[in-house]
Amino acid sequence: MSLTISKLSYGNLVVGVDTQVQLRNGKKEQGINFDNAATTPPLVSVIEEIRSFAPYYSSIHRGAGYKAKISSAKYEEARKTVMNFVGADTKKDVVIFVKNATEAINKVAYRFSQDTDSYINSEAKQGKEKYVILSTSMEHHSNDLPWRGKYEVDYIEVDECGRLVFDDLVEKLEKYKGRVKLVTVAGASNVTGYVNPVHRIAEWAHKYGAKILVDGSQLIPHMPFDMKPAASSKHIDFLVFSAHKMYAPFGIGVLIGPWDFFEKGSPDYAGGGTVKAVTHDLVVWNDPPSKDEAGTPNLMGVVALAAAIKTLSSIGMRNIDKHEKALTRQLIQGLRNVDCIEMYCTDEEGQERVGIVPFNMKAVPHEKLAEILAGEAGIAVRSGCFCAHPYVQRLMKVPPDKVHHVMENPKEPKPGMVRVSFGLYNEHKEVEQLLEVLQEIAKDRRRYLKMYS
Repeated sequence: MSLTISKLSYGNLVVGVDTQVQLRNGKKEQGINFDNAATTPPLVSVIEEIRSFAPYYSSIHRGAGYKAKISSAKYEEARKTVMNFVGADTKKDVVIFVKNATEAINKVAYRFSQDTDSYINSEAKQGKEKYVILSTSMEHHSNDLPWRGKYEVDYIEVDECGRLVFDDLVEKLEKYKGRVKLVTVAGASNVTGYVNPVHRIAEWAHKYGAKILVDGSQLIPHMPFDMKPAASSKHIDFLVFSAHKMYAPFGIGVLIGPWDFFEKGSPDYAGGGTVKAVTHDLVVWNDPPSKDEAGTPNLMGVVALAAAIKTLSSIGMRNIDKHEKALTRQLIQGLRNVDCIEMYCTDEEGQERVGIVPFNMKAVPHEKLAEILAGEAGIAVRSGCFCAHPYVQRLMKVPPDKVHHVMENPKEPKPGMVRVSFGLYNEHKEVEQLLEVLQEIAKDRRRYLKMYS
């Protein structure tokens, strides 16, 4: 195995990489964070930008003061930074700042639930039939639950290895004959790391008069992405992602979509900034994006996101992708040499993926293995179903009767996995240390389980 792809170390760009964490025995050791799919530590440049901007922080828009003008300019400039980063159509698309990807998807779900027949080219309104939302069987709950109850929701199948069955997408688009309003799909799975062919999906969705939404939470921080022009059949109509997964804390998310889609209808939240004029009898809504950014915005979060994007761009998303892929290959090959390890979906040659690897150790519950790794070596991983219960149950081949039993008895142990997820700052020596610790645990599982019982 060659590890020559990435010799660079990006650790100096990230806050907290050298932080000492306490082990079970009371000693302290430099921690290793392999839980980046949940959230990432901040970039040094992000914290520096926040400190630099803080003296000029003020309320944006309509303020006549010097600081207000600077703050307003920063806020609007960030929209351009975001658009350029993902190749949005600057003439057709709009950037709306939200709390996170979850809020962004809920916002789109709410807006689609209004009467948008004039916008959506669909023949779905036949009798009382509902529009159809096509999701997939690999989605995070945030790209599943918001659609339920408002529409008929169907799911594109995955195969036994968790990969999207593209033919099933085509069959379902044909089956519903124009009733599909939106195809909503993860850019990359937060469980397996699989990258979906979203531009190919977009072509088929558009062919059948549907739009496409891509949940980019696990994709945008890890590899280059291009939404493509609005006139292209491969154009991504809606894109969402969260800043806290791309080295920018402070709670900001991004929703990008067509300006004229958000121009119609009423916003899900009403209040300050959302209107042009109000009387007791009449409301004239503002234009996008202000219409969907109720209240005082999270300016610091926006500043942080823009700073993170500039740093990621300076590194080069292709360089980040290559580095994290090298770490992933190293881990997968190493896990094959660890006794009792059961990996999920790691044998597919040519299947593109981001740096996420799920696995279990036989006879060691997933939550215990995560606890042991943290307690013995200061290695942070995540365990459980990762807010993607149906997908994990499918990959683990959990029988339906067992799923129902666990749901009816929530105090009983739940099926799940251990997940390692990489960030740009992780290093090959950290992967080696993880593999060494897993070898030690595998040799004496009973002793470790007794210690952590």
